Amino acid sequence: MHAHCSILCITPPHMLREIAQNGTPVQQEVARKTLMASESFRAKRSAMGGMLAASLAATIIGGKERTIYDAKNGTSLPGVKIRGEGDPASLDPAVNEAYDGSGITYDLYMNAFGRNSIDNNGMKLNSTVHFQKGYDNAFWDGEQMVYGDGDEDLPVDQRLFNRFTKSLDVIAHELTHGVTQYEANLNYYGQPGALNESMSDVFGSLVKQYQHMQTATEADWIIGEGLFTSNVNGVGIRSMKAPGTAYDDPVLGKDPQPAHMSDYVTTIEDNGGVHINSGIPNHAFYVVARELGSFAWEKAGVIWYKALTDKLTKTSSFEDAANLTFQAATELYGSGSLEEQAVRTGWAEVGITIGAPSTNEGCLTSVLRVFGLAGSKR
Repeated sequence: MHAHCSILCITPPHMLREIAQNGTPVQQEVARKTLMASESFRAKRSAMGGMLAASLAATIIGGKERTIYDAKNGTSLPGVKIRGEGDPASLDPAVNEAYDGSGITYDLYMNAFGRNSIDNNGMKLNSTVHFQKGYDNAFWDGEQMVYGDGDEDLPVDQRLFNRFTKSLDVIAHELTHGVTQYEANLNYYGQPGALNESMSDVFGSLVKQYQHMQTATEADWIIGEGLFTSNVNGVGIRSMKAPGTAYDDPVLGKDPQPAHMSDYVTTIEDNGGVHINSGIPNHAFYVVARELGSFAWEKAGVIWYKALTDKLTKTSSFEDAANLTFQAATELYGSGSLEEQAVRTGWAEVGITIGAPSTNEGCLTSVLRVFGLAGSKR
């Protein structure tokens, strides 16, 4: 198992900071606590290293092995076991949503790509619900899934987030961080980090499409559908079809994602903008899926999966991803194929030309050097 002590969260830090600045006193407090809890748990995981790996992430060769735990609004993991593989449904909807969502994610990876769980070796799918009180996030901690309840304990008119198990693509997004951990293991900073986030969005969206048997045209391409309450002016936390349009709210702010390299955001926050600039490769994948039509997991997804598992490296840039997905399409479907052309079109629409020299040492790295952060990793 790869060493991986970061926790990878679904709610972008810039969104929580907006709430901490613009929300009501109650909303501000919840946002600050969520930010602090994530940092605290990240430090705790880093200190513990992989000590829990043997007990939590053991492999079961042969099929799905899901276990759902309840943290009882605490922070000790995994918590109290509530439901195991094959057990009857719980009276707790969060338990059932985590159980079903991890199962659907397993099914997509197995049926579309022949992958046996997170590590491709039957890894147990462990999830903990009811993490902390008022925790507006969900994360993959390197070994298991963890879900907060959002704002369910706040007055109705103060709620911004529903419980995080309600969104299937959130569940699949976070589990895909585990797949990436065992494959390309993309550094969680700058363009490699944005690719890490994008891979989770891509396969998170594919899991939702697979569950509903939606074609690329029928899909909404929204990440975090159902996560916001009716108090928020937004449809989700990101849009792969139209990055930058998912939400525009007086409390949460406006979706900052770019859809083109000309709008690339240079920042040292959010690990170099991993949740922001992921909009660029996200949109490239959407265009590829749109060009190919039908079910996106059948061709576009297979191309991206091959790139993730066989070609990308820890330091891959957007240009690398463009060239490597093109290479994957060529190997899978042949030179001059429609699939190859779709990949070329997808990346061209976001301002990246297949075959162009890599600009991995671009403006972001220059800025990071000024701050003495070039080459730093989470």
